[in-house]
Amino acid sequence: MRINFDFNDLEAFLAVKDTGSFHVAAERLNLSQSAVTRRVQKLEAALGSVLFERTTRAVKPTLAAKRLQARAEAILADAQETATAMRDESVAFAHQRGAVVTVATIPTVVARLVSPAIRALRSGGHSARIRLLDGSANEVAEAVAAGDADFGICSIPMLEPTTEFEPLFDDQIILAVPIGHDLAVRDTVGWGNWGDTPLILPARGTGNRLLIDEAMARARLALNWTYEVGRSTTALELVADGTGVALVPRSAIGVANVATCALSAPDIARPVGVLSRLGQTDAPAVKAMKDAIRRAV
Repeated sequence: MRINFDFNDLEAFLAVKDTGSFHVAAERLNLSQSAVTRRVQKLEAALGSVLFERTTRAVKPTLAAKRLQARAEAILADAQETATAMRDESVAFAHQRGAVVTVATIPTVVARLVSPAIRALRSGGHSARIRLLDGSANEVAEAVAAGDADFGICSIPMLEPTTEFEPLFDDQIILAVPIGHDLAVRDTVGWGNWGDTPLILPARGTGNRLLIDEAMARARLALNWTYEVGRSTTALELVADGTGVALVPRSAIGVANVATCALSAPDIARPVGVLSRLGQTDAPAVKAMKDAIRRAV
């Protein structure tokens, strides 16, 4: 059986049943009387029953109308409840989307930029949740380009066609040495002047290693390494344990239990900045997080 009536027809029927008048029902529904009449007639035709006995003086509900009333009220109540639940759920999901800021970041700048920015957000009254995607510079760039992150903090300005790079600061490559090492008391050291101490380098394919190799090639210098690691945090753990000395970005030092020395020429620095998708409009929470990171510099 095909159902050939809708909620509006049931609503018109109930209004006439409650008021006992097509005219008053029309005023309640803000419709013309003819529109209410058509809706009731449509419902009567669909059900195959006369719902009202019309006279010049009164509109009287039939037995079919009395039977329909409870079901019509239940149907409209269920529809209203469903609409309210869906609307409330949509609002909740929209709130969650607006309240989460996803930042792709290289781990070495978390202590210098991300943590201070989060503290500034909280002190400013922002309650947005922060999701951090920490990974290599290439992984950060990919996350931003793919839309998996609202923006990124990256150490290489190598752009996808859909992204733009905003430089924040230059991060110097320095030498991390164990506490108590002979070099720990020196402010500057020349390239290779760490004697027989094993050298720890960033792994090939990382942005830091690319910067170091290019600088060494231009200066026609060679580095003999003993260990290669993928992350600066791993290198610093090895240094703190006395395994060797490591070339790492200055921002990676944080609170690591190591000493540092600046390196003489050639000077090597990686550009650190904010990576965003071209043309994107930042939500208020995203904009606030970006501004907090800029201030942290």
